[in-house]
Amino acid sequence: MPETPAVETEVSTAAPGLEGGKYVYCIIRSERQRDFGSIGIGSGQRAFTVAYQDLAAVVSDTPIVIYDPTRENVLAHEFVNETVMREHTVIPMSFGTVFRSEDDVTELLRSTYQAFSDVLDKMKDKIEFGLKVLWDRDKVVANLERDNDEIRRLKDEISRHTGSSTYFARMQLGRLIESAVEEMGTRYVAEIHDALKPVAVASRTNKPIGDKMILNAAFLVDRASEQAFDEKVRETSRKYEELMTFRYSGPWPPYNFVNIKLKLEKAD
Repeated sequence: MPETPAVETEVSTAAPGLEGGKYVYCIIRSERQRDFGSIGIGSGQRAFTVAYQDLAAVVSDTPIVIYDPTRENVLAHEFVNETVMREHTVIPMSFGTVFRSEDDVTELLRSTYQAFSDVLDKMKDKIEFGLKVLWDRDKVVANLERDNDEIRRLKDEISRHTGSSTYFARMQLGRLIESAVEEMGTRYVAEIHDALKPVAVASRTNKPIGDKMILNAAFLVDRASEQAFDEKVRETSRKYEELMTFRYSGPWPPYNFVNIKLKLEKAD
C-alpha cells in the first residue's frame, strides 16, 4: 500500500513569556463560533474556536508555559481532538502548541490559509487507525524447524554428531534460522498490508517497538469504510491468531499523515 506523504507546514509561534495565551489543539473548517465545553488541558479549560474566514483553530486559554507530556496532559490534548473530530475533519497540532494571543492564532490561520485548506480537502472525512502486531517468535521458529527442509536437515545432522565438533554446524543453523525468521516476518507484514489495502486509503509504517513487534503501522481510512476496515482487521487477526497478537486502536485524527512544523521565535 503506498504511503501518503505527511503534509508539512511551517508556521511561527512565540517563545514562552508571562502574558496569557492560547493552547491550540487542531484546525478545522468552520465559519461559525463553536464551544466544545470545559474539556481542555489545564483542569478542564473551555475549548472553543478562533476563526479566520472558513478556517478555525480549536483553542483554550492558557498561561504561556511549556507543558510537560504527562499522561493527564496528553490525554486532555487527545480528548479535545477526539471530541472535535466527531463532527469535523481535523488537522491535529502537536502536543504543547501555545500562542501568545488570539491575534497570533488568527495570524497563523491567515498566513497558512491555503496550506491548511489544501490539507483539509485531502483529509476530508478521513480518520486514522493504529495497528501493532506482535508475534510468538518461539512458535515461528518451531514451525520453521518443522517445515524448512534445510533447517530440518541441519538439525538432524547436529543431533547425530553430538559427540563430535558441531560448532560450525550450529553457527550455520543459527544464521539460517535468523534469515528465515526475518524473511517470514517480512512476508507476514506484506500479507497483512495486502489484506487491509482494499479498505484503506494509505498507510505509514513506523519503527517496531521491542523484539516481539513485527508491525507498527497507521492506516488512513475513509469514515464510510470504518466498519469494513474494522471487520478486515478482525478477520486478518483471526487468520494469524496462533502466531500473532493484533493491537488495534482508533479512530484518531490523522496524526501520522499531517506534519505541522512550528518555528520558534522569541517574544519581543
